[in-house]
Amino acid sequence: MRLVDKTAIVTGGASGIGAASVVRLLAEGARVLAVDTDADGLERLRRASGDAAPRLQRMAADVAAPAIAERAVAQVVDAFGRLDVLVCSAAVSVGRKLADTPDEEWERVFEVNVHAAFRWFRAALAPMQRKRSGVLIAIASQLAVAGARSTCAYAASKGAVLSMVRAVALDYAEQGIRANAVLPGATATPFIERAFARAADPEAAREALRRRHPMGRFARAEEIAAAVAFLAADDASFVTGAALPVDGGFLAG
Repeated sequence: MRLVDKTAIVTGGASGIGAASVVRLLAEGARVLAVDTDADGLERLRRASGDAAPRLQRMAADVAAPAIAERAVAQVVDAFGRLDVLVCSAAVSVGRKLADTPDEEWERVFEVNVHAAFRWFRAALAPMQRKRSGVLIAIASQLAVAGARSTCAYAASKGAVLSMVRAVALDYAEQGIRANAVLPGATATPFIERAFARAADPEAAREALRRRHPMGRFARAEEIAAAVAFLAADDASFVTGAALPVDGGFLAG
C-alpha cells in the first residue's frame, strides 16, 4: 500500500470516477474525506468500504458553495493533522453548442468545474505549504485538449482546469507540492449516461463516441482511479504539471 498514513480529500466522491478514486485511495492505505451533494451515495460508499470504512469520512455538501473547501480542509487537518492529497473530481456538463447555451448553464458549469476547483486547490495549499509537501490532482478530460461537438461549456471548463493545474505546478514546485491533471476518455459512469440521455438518439450517440476511442470501448472508473493513485503516490514524485491521458488512445488519433 503506497499511501499509508496519508490523508486525502476527494470531491465528487459519491459516484463515478470520484467514488472509484475514494475506493482506490482507501485500498492504498489512505484516510479519505469524500465530499458530494449525494448523501445517500456517500452512505452506499461507506457500506461498500468494508474494513476500510473507519478510514472514510463523509461530507454531504455542494463542492461549489462558498467556504465549503475551507471547512473540509480544516476538518481533515483537525482530525489527522495533515492533508496530503486533494482530488477534484466533481463536475457538471450540459450538452449544447455555444449559441444554444444560456448564461446560467455556462455559469453553473464554470462554477462547479473551474471556480470550485480553484477554491479547493487554494484551501488545500495552506496545510501543504506548512509541511512543504502535497499533491493536487484535477480530473480534467481529453476534451481539455481535443474538440467535441455540442459540449462547448464543458470542454472550455476542462481546458481552464488544465491551464490552472500547469500554473499551480510551476508556482509551488519549489515548496514540494505537485499538481497534475488526469485526462480521462469517455468513462462508463452515471455522468456519461446522463449525457447520452440528452441526445436525440442515445444509442447512436453512445456508439459514435465508443468508435472515437481506438481501443473500442469506454474506460472503467477504476482505470481512471489507478492513474489518480499513481499521481498521489511517491511513484510519481518527479511528475508535476502533467496532463495524463487515460483515454484508450483518443488523443493519439
